[in-house]
Amino acid sequence: QVDMSELSPEEQWKIEHARMHAKHRGHEAMHAEMVLILIATLVVAQLLLVQWKQRHPRSYNMVTLFQMWVVPLYFTVKLHWWRFLVIWILFSAVTAFVTFRATRKPLVQTTPRLVYKWFLLIYKISYATGIVGYMAVMFTLFGLNLLFKIKPEDAMDFGISLLFYGLYYGVLERDFAEMCADYMASTIGFYSESGMPTKHLSDSVCAVCGQQIFVDVSEEGIIENTYRLSCNHVFHEFCIRGWCIVGKKQTCPYCKEKVDLKRMFSNPYPFWALVGSGQCWERPHVMYGQLLDWLRYLVAWQPVIIGLVQGINYILGLE
Repeated sequence: QVDMSELSPEEQWKIEHARMHAKHRGHEAMHAEMVLILIATLVVAQLLLVQWKQRHPRSYNMVTLFQMWVVPLYFTVKLHWWRFLVIWILFSAVTAFVTFRATRKPLVQTTPRLVYKWFLLIYKISYATGIVGYMAVMFTLFGLNLLFKIKPEDAMDFGISLLFYGLYYGVLERDFAEMCADYMASTIGFYSESGMPTKHLSDSVCAVCGQQIFVDVSEEGIIENTYRLSCNHVFHEFCIRGWCIVGKKQTCPYCKEKVDLKRMFSNPYPFWALVGSGQCWERPHVMYGQLLDWLRYLVAWQPVIIGLVQGINYILGLE
């Protein structure tokens, strides 16, 4: 009999792994059934989620956002990840305040910029954190961690942790930003998710924030420039970029004409612009947003699907 308390964590894991293999030896047919159940459940769940998203996008987005917010919290408390819990509480507190401001009627004129500034800050931090985490993982795979006398498991844990932080808060930030953008634009009156806007947009007013535009499209602004879309509507540079990238909108806030993001944003060095000048709204960031959309499914719905599969296996008596 081995005293597990005297062994290192690595040795304990190896012993538990060997016991698991011994316990499940000779269960190949049962394991094949479990794999088939997993594949079938994944396919059916994916079809149902796609239909739900197409038929009722608003309820789908709200449920997905709620799960993105609380599912990691369950594992955090269960596994005692206190560092993540502290960051989650701070993020949730500030985001709740910003969301509260964005949903008030009447809307204070400074609120749209406050909202976009907060989510822009989280966007920058999550993007940079994800890149650093990815680089740490790649350096570990190539063995560069040995140059600094860092254990491979420590370097990999560091990289994966940073990568998870960047991707998770990147997804959560985009979903909250999209919800706030809808509320604010509808409150101002120049945008309606379905139907016609309740106000007429003049040439000197930004439809995103509702404030006056003082810089002509052809002029170079001191603080920010003015953008004219292909539909001839003009906006503050910060507002339209926040609407398109942070708020995940690819249409004009007033007439809903599609916006060509690839033609509008063309900085060839997005990462250095992100770190240096703050112009972080370029084409690779649009691709990064698409990656976050894919990861949303993995974080929000994959645990639910795995739990469903385990429930089916338990009912059928499969181990």
